[in-house]
Amino acid sequence: MHFDFFKLPGSGPAATGEGAADSFAAARDAGEQEEDPLEPSEASGYVRYALQLDAQKRVKGYRMAWLPAPGAEATPDASSQFKALLDNICKHLNPTRTGWRLGRLVIFLDVTVDALFLAELQSLPPENVILCMGVGDLMDADTRSMLLFLREQGFGFMLRDADALPSDPELCEIITHVDVGDGDPDRVARMRCDEPPGRAPLQLIATRIDNWQQAESCAERRVDVLVDGSLTHPLVKEGGDALQPESMLIVRLMHKIQRNENLRAIESALKRDAALTYRLLRHINSPAIGAGVEIHSLRHAVAMLGYAPLFRWLSLLLATSNKSSSPFMTKKAITRGRFVELMGQRMLPAGEADNLFVVGMFSLIDQLLGISMEQVLARVQLAESVQQAILERKGVYAPFLALAEACEGDGAQAARLSEALFVSSSQVNAAHLAAMVWSQEVNAHEATG
Repeated sequence: MHFDFFKLPGSGPAATGEGAADSFAAARDAGEQEEDPLEPSEASGYVRYALQLDAQKRVKGYRMAWLPAPGAEATPDASSQFKALLDNICKHLNPTRTGWRLGRLVIFLDVTVDALFLAELQSLPPENVILCMGVGDLMDADTRSMLLFLREQGFGFMLRDADALPSDPELCEIITHVDVGDGDPDRVARMRCDEPPGRAPLQLIATRIDNWQQAESCAERRVDVLVDGSLTHPLVKEGGDALQPESMLIVRLMHKIQRNENLRAIESALKRDAALTYRLLRHINSPAIGAGVEIHSLRHAVAMLGYAPLFRWLSLLLATSNKSSSPFMTKKAITRGRFVELMGQRMLPAGEADNLFVVGMFSLIDQLLGISMEQVLARVQLAESVQQAILERKGVYAPFLALAEACEGDGAQAARLSEALFVSSSQVNAAHLAAMVWSQEVNAHEATG
């Protein structure tokens, strides 16, 4: 499936770079107020994104676009759509009080000449933003000074819809990334041959990827890819239905918690693997959980959190325990689990959050562990309502899981499902972007261990 990026139409009136520095500084000082992550706003539409993956299938960034909510009386113009997208990015990914919340990850934004002058765009951290433009807009002489100014500030530029690099040396210095479509080898080779000497290498990115065979071919040529969130990554099963040793230990711990066994028995099992104990405590103490008190032992964790949250964290560790699993799929599972939790926790009784998270995470657990879903669930006896949502897409949790899956690949279906749940598009966007941030915080904390 191709990711349906919106294409902003041609630029409006010619713009110049005069006063660009003043505009940039004013935009950075202007800031927005950080609000409740699920508080509705005025925008009516959905944030869509593809993930930038490197050759190891690690997530390096997101390409974001705006899908207007269906059923509106009039489809907003491209400028309004882009401003709505920026409003959501600024509010949830770059709030004034905390700044950029995606760490080193970058975002790709399709822009026109007019969009270059928006205060919201210039308030984003330049080093984390790649502006995607067609060759016609980039070659507009009237905008050259603004392009040069933004590049000097640290913004990157991706050349879009071009078969070759422009002959203008100054423009080539502005371009940092090149869209190479489906990663055709001849096109990739041509771009590399045209690359001017004496400058940082261009980052080539294939933006029209339908399957993992294409992605693997791009990886061999050192070309990153942008993939739709609906694309799954099949694992090669190397041991039949066997789980890795760390996965088996986590499953045994989950069994003990489900049976409400004595804490001493759980501690004894966990102490067999010091590395796993360390990872678990790091997860519990990560900024993502926000416990407010540093937890030093499993006994302390149970006292502070209870068995249900501990089960939730073990499910997260289970999802990350297969070392052959793609980092992309791990991040996708964590994001989905958090999204399902955020969407459902305000509509279901208190105490359901941990089940919601497990539903989201375990809906991808077969792809993460490399064995069938039935085999996984035979080992981890989840609550019947959780299994019903995962296996049959039925029950109280199923609508939230269906919405998460739709948001990853089918915007129109996502709109229908959110409407059926009486959830606004703004709430869906807030939950999705908050889940994206949460997964980044979890992964970043884990990576520092």
